[in-house]
Amino acid sequence: MNKRNPAAHRFIESFSYDIRLAPYDIQGSIAHAVMLGRQRIIPATASRKIVAGLKRILDDLQRGWKVPMEEDIHFAIERELIRRTGDAGRMLHTGRSRNDQVVTDLYLYLKDHIDLIVAEIARVQESLVSVSERHQDSVMPGFTHLQHAQPILLAHHLLAYAWMLERDKARFLGARLRADVLPLGSAALGGTSFPIDRRFVAKALGFKSISENSIDATASRDVLAEFLSACSILMSNLSRISEEIVIWSSAEFSFIELTEEFTSGSSIMPQKRNPDVAEIVRGETGRVYGSLVAVLTILKGLPLGYNRDLQEDKPPLFDAVDTVMGCLAVMAPMLNSIRVNTDSMRQWCKKGFLAATELADFLAEKGVPFRAAHGIVATIVAYCQKRGLSLEQISLEDLKVFHPKFSREAIGLLTPEKVVRAKTSYGGTSPASVRRQIAKLRRLIKATTRAD
Repeated sequence: MNKRNPAAHRFIESFSYDIRLAPYDIQGSIAHAVMLGRQRIIPATASRKIVAGLKRILDDLQRGWKVPMEEDIHFAIERELIRRTGDAGRMLHTGRSRNDQVVTDLYLYLKDHIDLIVAEIARVQESLVSVSERHQDSVMPGFTHLQHAQPILLAHHLLAYAWMLERDKARFLGARLRADVLPLGSAALGGTSFPIDRRFVAKALGFKSISENSIDATASRDVLAEFLSACSILMSNLSRISEEIVIWSSAEFSFIELTEEFTSGSSIMPQKRNPDVAEIVRGETGRVYGSLVAVLTILKGLPLGYNRDLQEDKPPLFDAVDTVMGCLAVMAPMLNSIRVNTDSMRQWCKKGFLAATELADFLAEKGVPFRAAHGIVATIVAYCQKRGLSLEQISLEDLKVFHPKFSREAIGLLTPEKVVRAKTSYGGTSPASVRRQIAKLRRLIKATTRAD
């Protein structure tokens, strides 16, 4: 019998973290045992005994019983099954390897958790849409380079994040498609000589197809890398939302207020309420990026087929799932709770000459080449800056000095509300566009909910 150094045994064990895969390991083993019996690879009585034993182990786990520790969860469950069923349990591993077993567990785990993540993303989208519905007419300054650019509707700004999250859902669902391929039956790397029925197992476990190449099936983790990439991009988007919450809730902006549920006080300054939840979401993003980089680094230069390095894919996976689920769980209620300061946003629209583009567009519509119109309005802005005026305060007489084609109609374009109403192109910030976006997003969110 192999006598392993105790330190080496502790070093290579994975039970301490892959215990999470226990339900999926049992699920896969039940399907495999049923197939072995159907194919008469093992006696039908042994197959039934194995299935009954595995179901009892699963029931015990769900009641809080702890499976005795082994090198990994696969050995632990098999050892417990043998303890309970004797020689029947020793037949379970016929026609398979831990190499195809572990990646099957992994794919079952990924499919379940992708479904959970997509449902949580839809909840965040629902919050963004709900806040947008409540503030369809609220104007705010839009920014490029964090400089005042043009007036927009708050709803339009928030819905931009809802559309980002829609793409996030698509990325996760794309990864789910790649995980919906059964690896079990690939054995260690070259398949098996037993007359197994992989299609039966795929159907029993809910996989859409079976893997085409046994080496690829056991040695590849690109699906995991794709999943972690989707997690990282999602966290990037959540971090951007969080950054805006932090900025907008500052005294300098005062666009929004966060409720006490999602802030904390200062240890020394009694007047302060800090946007800690948003800041932690922003900070957790780096942690998920780290999980992706860890897995990519494990895979880099790894020869085919299976290598024990792949055992190290699970800690970053589980950490990323926990982090993403935790961040999504707080984002939806935090967004729903924000109080919008519409007066402050409207006042900010008076700064930065946000209607300048409208004046240039007005001249262009009157036949002035746009580049010439752009230069004329730049001169008008310089004139206003010198005199401490906003564009709304400039008189028609002053405008006509700069170009005779300016008329009273141009003066009427200069309020933020008029500017946003004029942006009627598809996907723009006009109220009609915002209403259309809200309706479409509601249909997409409903479709996600139905799919769950």
